[in-house]
Amino acid sequence: METPGLIVHGEAAPFSTALRSLVNNPLYSDVRFVVGQERQEVFAHRCLLACRCNFFQRLLGSEPGPGVPSPVVLSTVPAEAFLAVLEFLYTNSAKLHRHSIAVSFGLGPLQERCVAFIEAHSQETLRTRGFLELSAPALLLLLRSDKLCVDEAELVLAARSWARVGAAVLERPAAEVAAPVVRELRLALLAPAELSALEEQNRREPLIPVEQIVEAWKCHALRRGDVARGAPCRRRRGTLPREHHRFLDLPFK
Repeated sequence: METPGLIVHGEAAPFSTALRSLVNNPLYSDVRFVVGQERQEVFAHRCLLACRCNFFQRLLGSEPGPGVPSPVVLSTVPAEAFLAVLEFLYTNSAKLHRHSIAVSFGLGPLQERCVAFIEAHSQETLRTRGFLELSAPALLLLLRSDKLCVDEAELVLAARSWARVGAAVLERPAAEVAAPVVRELRLALLAPAELSALEEQNRREPLIPVEQIVEAWKCHALRRGDVARGAPCRRRRGTLPREHHRFLDLPFK
Protein backbone atom coordinates (compact mmCIF):
# COMPACT_ATOMS: atom_id res chain seq x y z
CA MET A 1 0.00 0.00 0.00
CA GLU A 2 1.45 3.31 -1.08
CA THR A 3 2.32 5.70 1.72
CA PRO A 4 0.47 9.02 1.31
CA GLY A 5 2.78 11.85 0.40
CA LEU A 6 3.56 14.78 2.61
CA ILE A 7 1.49 17.90 1.90
CA VAL A 8 3.57 21.05 2.18
CA HIS A 9 1.76 24.35 2.72
CA GLY A 10 3.54 27.53 1.74
CA GLU A 11 2.89 30.93 3.26
CA ALA A 12 -0.38 32.49 2.12
CA ALA A 13 0.78 36.12 2.16
CA PRO A 14 3.46 35.91 -0.58
CA PHE A 15 1.07 33.86 -2.74
CA SER A 16 -1.67 36.47 -2.36
CA THR A 17 0.78 39.31 -3.03
CA ALA A 18 2.02 37.64 -6.20
CA LEU A 19 -1.51 37.16 -7.52
CA ARG A 20 -2.49 40.72 -6.57
CA SER A 21 0.34 41.96 -8.77
CA LEU A 22 -1.50 40.44 -11.75
CA VAL A 23 -4.69 42.44 -11.18
CA ASN A 24 -5.08 44.79 -14.18
CA ASN A 25 -1.61 43.83 -15.33
CA PRO A 26 -1.12 43.47 -19.12
CA LEU A 27 1.67 40.95 -18.50
CA TYR A 28 0.41 37.57 -19.81
CA SER A 29 -3.09 39.01 -20.00
CA ASP A 30 -5.34 37.32 -22.56
CA VAL A 31 -8.60 39.24 -22.04
CA ARG A 32 -9.37 42.94 -21.91
CA PHE A 33 -12.41 44.73 -20.50
CA VAL A 34 -13.65 48.22 -21.23
CA VAL A 35 -15.40 49.26 -18.05
CA GLY A 36 -17.65 52.10 -16.95
CA GLN A 37 -18.75 55.28 -18.64
CA GLU A 38 -15.11 56.42 -18.77
CA ARG A 39 -14.34 53.27 -20.83
CA GLN A 40 -11.34 52.37 -18.68
CA GLU A 41 -9.30 49.49 -20.07
CA VAL A 42 -8.75 46.64 -17.61
CA PHE A 43 -6.50 43.62 -18.20
CA ALA A 44 -7.20 40.14 -16.83
CA HIS A 45 -6.51 36.43 -17.31
CA ARG A 46 -9.22 34.17 -18.73
CA CYS A 47 -8.35 30.94 -16.96
CA LEU A 48 -8.29 32.57 -13.52
CA LEU A 49 -11.60 34.39 -13.99
CA ALA A 50 -13.32 31.33 -15.46
CA CYS A 51 -12.23 28.94 -12.71
CA ARG A 52 -13.18 31.37 -9.94
CA CYS A 53 -16.55 32.66 -11.11
CA ASN A 54 -19.44 31.12 -13.03
CA PHE A 55 -20.39 34.51 -14.46
CA PHE A 56 -17.01 34.87 -16.15
CA GLN A 57 -16.98 31.20 -17.11
CA ARG A 58 -20.16 31.80 -19.12
CA LEU A 59 -18.97 35.15 -20.42
CA LEU A 60 -15.57 33.89 -21.54
CA GLY A 61 -16.59 30.33 -22.40
CA SER A 62 -15.79 30.41 -26.10
CA GLU A 63 -12.21 30.19 -27.25
CA PRO A 64 -10.79 33.48 -28.54
CA GLY A 65 -10.24 33.58 -32.28
CA PRO A 66 -6.92 34.30 -34.00
CA GLY A 67 -5.44 37.76 -33.68
CA VAL A 68 -6.07 40.30 -30.96
CA PRO A 69 -9.44 39.57 -29.32
CA SER A 70 -11.96 42.37 -28.99
CA PRO A 71 -12.40 43.75 -25.47
CA VAL A 72 -15.41 42.81 -23.36
CA VAL A 73 -17.45 45.96 -22.82
CA LEU A 74 -19.10 46.42 -19.40
CA SER A 75 -20.25 50.02 -19.68
CA THR A 76 -22.70 49.90 -16.74
CA VAL A 77 -20.15 48.63 -14.19
CA PRO A 78 -18.08 51.28 -12.35
CA ALA A 79 -14.38 50.69 -12.97
CA GLU A 80 -13.46 50.91 -9.29
CA ALA A 81 -16.07 48.32 -8.37
CA PHE A 82 -14.94 46.01 -11.17
CA LEU A 83 -11.34 46.20 -10.00
CA ALA A 84 -12.46 45.31 -6.46
CA VAL A 85 -14.17 42.22 -7.87
CA LEU A 86 -11.03 41.25 -9.76
CA GLU A 87 -8.94 41.69 -6.62
CA PHE A 88 -11.29 39.37 -4.76
CA LEU A 89 -11.15 36.77 -7.53
CA TYR A 90 -7.36 36.84 -7.71
CA THR A 91 -6.59 36.97 -3.99
CA ASN A 92 -9.80 35.97 -2.16
CA SER A 93 -9.78 39.35 -0.42
CA ALA A 94 -10.59 42.94 -1.37
CA LYS A 95 -10.57 46.31 0.34
CA LEU A 96 -13.88 48.15 0.14
CA HIS A 97 -14.16 51.91 0.51
CA ARG A 98 -17.04 54.23 1.32
CA HIS A 99 -16.77 55.81 -2.13
CA SER A 100 -17.09 52.54 -4.06
CA ILE A 101 -19.76 49.85 -4.11
CA ALA A 102 -18.59 46.54 -5.55
CA VAL A 103 -20.78 44.44 -7.80
CA SER A 104 -20.65 40.74 -7.01
CA PHE A 105 -21.22 38.85 -10.30
CA GLY A 106 -22.90 36.12 -8.28
CA LEU A 107 -20.04 35.75 -5.79
CA GLY A 108 -21.89 34.90 -2.58
CA PRO A 109 -19.14 35.69 -0.04
CA LEU A 110 -18.23 38.98 -1.74
CA GLN A 111 -21.88 39.95 -2.06
CA GLU A 112 -22.45 39.33 1.65
CA ARG A 113 -19.43 41.43 2.59
CA CYS A 114 -20.48 44.24 0.26
CA VAL A 115 -24.00 44.31 1.69
CA ALA A 116 -22.66 44.27 5.25
CA PHE A 117 -20.31 47.15 4.42
CA ILE A 118 -23.13 49.19 2.88
CA GLU A 119 -25.41 48.45 5.84
CA ALA A 120 -22.78 49.85 8.20
CA HIS A 121 -22.06 52.93 6.04
CA SER A 122 -25.49 53.52 4.55
CA GLN A 123 -25.62 57.33 4.60
CA GLU A 124 -22.17 57.73 3.07
CA THR A 125 -22.96 55.12 0.43
CA LEU A 126 -26.17 56.84 -0.69
CA ARG A 127 -24.15 59.93 -1.59
CA THR A 128 -21.69 58.13 -3.86
CA ARG A 129 -21.72 57.91 -7.60
CA GLY A 130 -21.42 54.16 -7.23
CA PHE A 131 -24.88 54.04 -5.63
CA LEU A 132 -26.42 55.85 -8.61
CA GLU A 133 -24.79 53.28 -10.92
CA LEU A 134 -26.14 50.22 -9.09
CA SER A 135 -28.14 47.73 -11.11
CA ALA A 136 -31.80 47.25 -10.22
CA PRO A 137 -31.15 43.75 -8.73
CA ALA A 138 -28.35 45.14 -6.55
CA LEU A 139 -30.51 48.00 -5.28
CA LEU A 140 -33.39 45.60 -4.68
CA LEU A 141 -31.13 43.48 -2.48
CA LEU A 142 -30.20 46.52 -0.40
CA LEU A 143 -33.74 47.82 0.00
CA ARG A 144 -34.83 44.46 1.39
CA SER A 145 -32.35 44.79 4.24
CA ASP A 146 -33.53 45.62 7.77
CA LYS A 147 -29.98 46.61 8.75
CA LEU A 148 -29.51 49.76 6.67
CA CYS A 149 -28.39 52.57 8.97
CA VAL A 150 -30.51 55.21 7.27
CA ASP A 151 -33.99 56.64 7.65
CA GLU A 152 -36.72 55.78 5.16
CA ALA A 153 -37.15 59.40 4.05
CA GLU A 154 -33.50 59.45 2.91
CA LEU A 155 -33.95 56.11 1.15
CA VAL A 156 -36.91 57.49 -0.80
CA LEU A 157 -34.84 60.49 -1.93
CA ALA A 158 -31.92 58.24 -2.86
CA ALA A 159 -34.18 55.90 -4.85
CA ARG A 160 -35.57 58.89 -6.75
CA SER A 161 -32.06 60.12 -7.59
CA TRP A 162 -31.10 56.60 -8.70
CA ALA A 163 -34.17 56.39 -10.94
CA ARG A 164 -33.46 59.80 -12.50
CA VAL A 165 -29.95 58.73 -13.46
CA GLY A 166 -31.23 55.42 -14.84
CA ALA A 167 -33.95 57.20 -16.81
CA ALA A 168 -31.39 59.51 -18.42
CA VAL A 169 -29.03 56.68 -19.30
CA LEU A 170 -31.68 54.23 -20.52
CA GLU A 171 -33.95 56.90 -22.07
CA ARG A 172 -36.96 55.48 -20.23
CA PRO A 173 -39.42 57.04 -17.76
CA ALA A 174 -38.16 57.14 -14.18
CA ALA A 175 -41.23 55.25 -12.94
CA GLU A 176 -40.46 52.43 -15.37
CA VAL A 177 -36.82 52.28 -14.28
CA ALA A 178 -37.83 52.29 -10.60
CA ALA A 179 -40.63 49.73 -10.90
CA PRO A 180 -38.50 46.70 -9.89
CA VAL A 181 -37.32 48.32 -6.64
CA VAL A 182 -39.80 50.89 -5.25
CA ARG A 183 -42.02 48.21 -3.73
CA GLU A 184 -39.31 47.70 -1.12
CA LEU A 185 -39.62 51.28 0.16
CA ARG A 186 -41.42 51.20 3.51
CA LEU A 187 -43.69 54.19 3.06
CA ALA A 188 -45.78 53.42 6.14
CA LEU A 189 -42.77 54.38 8.26
CA LEU A 190 -43.12 58.00 7.08
CA ALA A 191 -45.12 60.46 9.16
CA PRO A 192 -48.40 61.77 7.67
CA ALA A 193 -46.83 65.12 6.72
CA GLU A 194 -43.95 63.32 4.97
CA LEU A 195 -46.34 61.00 3.18
CA SER A 196 -48.44 63.98 1.99
CA ALA A 197 -45.32 65.72 0.65
CA LEU A 198 -44.25 62.51 -1.10
CA GLU A 199 -47.72 62.15 -2.62
CA GLU A 200 -47.59 65.71 -3.98
CA GLN A 201 -44.12 65.20 -5.45
CA ASN A 202 -45.25 61.91 -6.94
CA ARG A 203 -48.02 63.76 -8.80
CA ARG A 204 -45.44 66.09 -10.35
CA GLU A 205 -42.83 63.43 -10.95
CA PRO A 206 -44.33 59.92 -11.01
CA LEU A 207 -42.13 57.32 -9.38
CA ILE A 208 -44.11 55.25 -6.87
CA PRO A 209 -47.34 53.43 -7.80
CA VAL A 210 -50.37 55.26 -6.42
CA GLU A 211 -51.72 52.07 -4.85
CA GLN A 212 -48.52 51.72 -2.83
CA ILE A 213 -49.06 55.17 -1.31
CA VAL A 214 -52.72 54.30 -0.66
CA GLU A 215 -51.66 51.20 1.27
CA ALA A 216 -49.34 53.32 3.42
CA TRP A 217 -52.22 55.69 4.20
CA LYS A 218 -54.33 52.67 5.14
CA CYS A 219 -51.79 51.73 7.81
CA HIS A 220 -52.04 55.26 9.21
CA ALA A 221 -55.84 55.29 9.13
CA LEU A 222 -56.25 51.94 10.87
CA ARG A 223 -53.16 52.39 13.06
CA ARG A 224 -52.01 48.87 12.30
CA GLY A 225 -48.97 47.64 10.47
CA ASP A 226 -50.45 44.34 9.35
CA VAL A 227 -53.46 45.61 7.41
CA ALA A 228 -51.96 45.68 3.93
CA ARG A 229 -49.50 43.45 2.14
CA GLY A 230 -48.38 46.37 -0.02
CA ALA A 231 -47.24 48.51 2.90
CA PRO A 232 -44.23 46.94 4.61
CA CYS A 233 -43.47 48.87 7.79
CA ARG A 234 -40.83 46.89 9.64
CA ARG A 235 -38.30 49.35 10.95
CA ARG A 236 -34.74 49.38 9.70
CA ARG A 237 -31.72 49.87 11.93
CA GLY A 238 -31.52 53.55 10.96
CA THR A 239 -35.25 54.34 11.09
CA LEU A 240 -35.87 57.53 13.04
CA PRO A 241 -38.70 57.26 15.61
CA ARG A 242 -42.04 58.81 14.76
CA GLU A 243 -45.14 59.13 16.91
CA HIS A 244 -47.22 56.71 14.86
CA HIS A 245 -44.64 53.92 15.04
CA ARG A 246 -46.06 52.78 18.36
CA PHE A 247 -49.18 51.64 16.51
CA LEU A 248 -47.25 49.56 13.99
CA ASP A 249 -46.01 47.06 16.57
CA LEU A 250 -43.31 45.86 14.17
CA PRO A 251 -39.95 46.61 15.79
CA PHE A 252 -36.60 46.22 14.09
CA LYS A 253 -35.50 42.58 14.13
